[in-house]
Amino acid sequence: MLFPSMWKSLVAIFMAGIIAGLVSVKAQMVADIVTDQFFNGNLNQADASCEGRNFYSRAAFLEALNSFTQFDFCYIEEINGATRDYCDETNTQYPCNPDKGYYGRGPIQLSWNFNYGPAGESIGFDGLNSPETVATDPVISFKTALWYWVNFVQPVISQGFGATIRAINGAIECDGGNQAAVQARINYYTEYCSRFGVDPGPNLSC
Repeated sequence: MLFPSMWKSLVAIFMAGIIAGLVSVKAQMVADIVTDQFFNGNLNQADASCEGRNFYSRAAFLEALNSFTQFDFCYIEEINGATRDYCDETNTQYPCNPDKGYYGRGPIQLSWNFNYGPAGESIGFDGLNSPETVATDPVISFKTALWYWVNFVQPVISQGFGATIRAINGAIECDGGNQAAVQARINYYTEYCSRFGVDPGPNLSC
């Protein structure tokens, strides 16, 4: 689950990727756009009490970005995530470890065993038996966000911003699930489009 307060900063960073070319984003191109000033300016929008301010860094983001050829930080883990059940027991390919929780972690709040499993295989960590790695290793943390983005969000970008909301939090927010959260995301997105001087395009909602 991705918190609305985190969406603003994620949009800023991924907008850099969008502007750099959507289909094939060169890490250096993103680095030229996501400068220290730009990254830290967004990071510093998080409250001083937020643990993410001392966890996320531009260097970690760029290092994670180098693992992919395409392509306000406050929370590291989902609020009260440990109290929620994100184990899909019907998924036998990526069976849950009963001693672990697959709640939201990282910039994009990776959730569910069926995401932790393949993310770990792709990135190189034990997602099913050590999901907490996403909250303790900032490079792995950013890699999970980029992995999810490249595999599930980037393919639908051409359908409009609303499709990206559906790809990330659609089951919870779209089709009237939480219109206030959807509108907050749209507001963040259009704000950054305005900053970058680009057209937000059609189909903003879901």
